[in-house]
Amino acid sequence: MKGAIWKMDVINAVKASNALEMLKHGNERYLDAKTGTGDISLQRRSDTCVNGQHPYAIIITCSDARVIPESIFSAGIGDLFVIRVAGNVMDDHQLGSVEYAASHLGVKLIVVLGHDHCGAVNAAIHHDPEGYIKYITDEIRKAIGNETDEYKACCLNVRHSIEIIENSFQIHREEEHGLKVVGAVYHLSNGAVDFDI
Repeated sequence: MKGAIWKMDVINAVKASNALEMLKHGNERYLDAKTGTGDISLQRRSDTCVNGQHPYAIIITCSDARVIPESIFSAGIGDLFVIRVAGNVMDDHQLGSVEYAASHLGVKLIVVLGHDHCGAVNAAIHHDPEGYIKYITDEIRKAIGNETDEYKACCLNVRHSIEIIENSFQIHREEEHGLKVVGAVYHLSNGAVDFDI
């Protein structure tokens, strides 16, 4: 049953709107933080080992070492289901991970998180890479068309991934279950996340 996310009911799943507010408040805390604030304690590690994970959001983001979702959103162990791939592009592997988190873990919010100064977006605009990188840049080129402004291209790339997710899972039909997909851009210079792209 490809494309259908809802296979089981998960008790105590966080609503998408509440999860989005948790991310926004977490990012506000991060902007002034000097060290991580998420719960990574031994007690939390033991609890999630015994009782499993109950993330409140799926974050699909770039593999860039400067983009650390758990830090950006002041989250701890078990809070976020993170899928990372250069250029935050979507293929069947990422979709399978989204499907798992939504159907088996009950996560209601999916966030595609791009970032400014993205090397993959830059490569898609200014270069013609070879090898496996070409799979990533070709996907980004489909998303951005002839756009040469890197920030605008980043936003178009995020929106493209959202469209793939929505079309793959018929998200609009899933809204009755509370599932929501949003896009965002992380700003490397100051740490702020813009959800209004």
